[in-house]
Amino acid sequence: MHFFNSTKTLSRYLQSHRQLATMATTTSTQTQKALLLTKVGAPLVLTTDRAIPTPGPKQVQLRVAIAGLNPHDQKARDYGLFIANNLPAVLTNDVVGTITSLGSDLPEGLGLGDRIIAQSGMPGDWTQNGLQEYTVADVGAFSKIPDEITDDEAATLPTNIIAPLIGLFVTLGIPPPWDSSSAGKEFDHAGTTVLIIGGGSNCGKFAVQLAKLAGIGKIVVVGGDEKELKEMGATHLVDRHGGHDVVLGRIRDIVGDELVYAFDAVNPPDGQILAIDALSNTKRGVLARLLPNAKVDESKVKEGKTAGFEVKDVFGLSQIHAAVAVPFWELLPEYLKTGKIKPLDYTVIKGLDADAVNAVLDGYRDGKKVIKTHVHI
Repeated sequence: MHFFNSTKTLSRYLQSHRQLATMATTTSTQTQKALLLTKVGAPLVLTTDRAIPTPGPKQVQLRVAIAGLNPHDQKARDYGLFIANNLPAVLTNDVVGTITSLGSDLPEGLGLGDRIIAQSGMPGDWTQNGLQEYTVADVGAFSKIPDEITDDEAATLPTNIIAPLIGLFVTLGIPPPWDSSSAGKEFDHAGTTVLIIGGGSNCGKFAVQLAKLAGIGKIVVVGGDEKELKEMGATHLVDRHGGHDVVLGRIRDIVGDELVYAFDAVNPPDGQILAIDALSNTKRGVLARLLPNAKVDESKVKEGKTAGFEVKDVFGLSQIHAAVAVPFWELLPEYLKTGKIKPLDYTVIKGLDADAVNAVLDGYRDGKKVIKTHVHI
C-alpha cells in the first residue's frame, strides 16, 4: 500500500479530482479494450467498449504501451482499496506510452509521439490508469523517456520510486538533492545516517538509490543482495536473519545511538518495531513506513526512548506532493541517462490477458515472490 493511509485525505483528494474530471476531462465516443474490476473480490475482466479519455488542461493522452502491476493493485481488486465506491475501475498506476493528443496549458517541449513514463492519479472516473489502450497523464507526474532507456526499463519506476521519494524527502524531511534553499544547503547530508528496512524490495532498492543521490553518508540496509545494493549506494548491508534482537544488534553496531531516520518498505506494524528500536534513545527519531494498515503497538518497543519517536505514514503519490515530485520528474530523464537512477528487473505479459494478470495478483495475495510484471498492451 504505497499511496494513502488517511481516509479523510483520500476522500478530499477523490472529491477534488471528481470535480476536475467533470470540468476538464471528457470522454470521446470512441471505445477501447480494457481490463476492468466490476466487483470487489472478483477477477478482472476484459471489455471492448470502454470510452477513450481525452486530455483536459495540463494533461496529455497516451497510447498505452505498458501497464505495470504492483501489490496495491491486488488490494484494490480483492479489498476495494481506493476504488470500492467507484466501480467499474481500471487498475495500475505505472504507465508507459506515447503521446497521442495534447490538452491545454502544457509546458513547452511536448509533442505527439513522445515516449512518456507516468504515475497515474486517481480521479473519480478512473480514466488515468494503465490496463487500457488509451489513458491520460498529468503534467508534474510524468517524464519523457530518454533514448537510452527502454519502455520496460522505464516502467519499473513510477510507483516504486515515488513512494521512497516521498518517504525520504517529505515524510522524513531530508532535503532532496535539488533543494537550493538555505535549509537544503545547510543540511549535513554527508553526516547523516538512514536505515532502510526491506532493501530487497523494489521500493527498498529505489530508496537506496535516492539516498545515494542525495549524498547521504551512511546508508544502512536490512535485507537484499549485498553486491546489488552496494552498487546502488548502500554503505552497510545487514543480514535480516536471526531474529529481532540479533538483527537489532547488527544495526546498532553500525549506527550506535545516533540513528534518527528510518524507512520501512516492507513490514506490517509488528515488523516495524525493529526500525523503531534501532532509532536513537537520546535523539528524537522518525520512522517512515509504507504499510500503515494499523498502529504500532508501542508496548513492544524497547524501553529507553527518552527523546521519543514518531511513526509517519507515506503518501506516495506525485499529484499530492508536487513540491518534491515536479522537480524530480523534470530531472528524471537526466538521472536515467547518467545512471544515477537504475531501472529494476521485470517480467512481461503480452496483451490484455485477464487470466495472466489475475494470476499475478493472486501471487501477491498468496505471498509468493513476484517479479515486477509489465503488461504489454
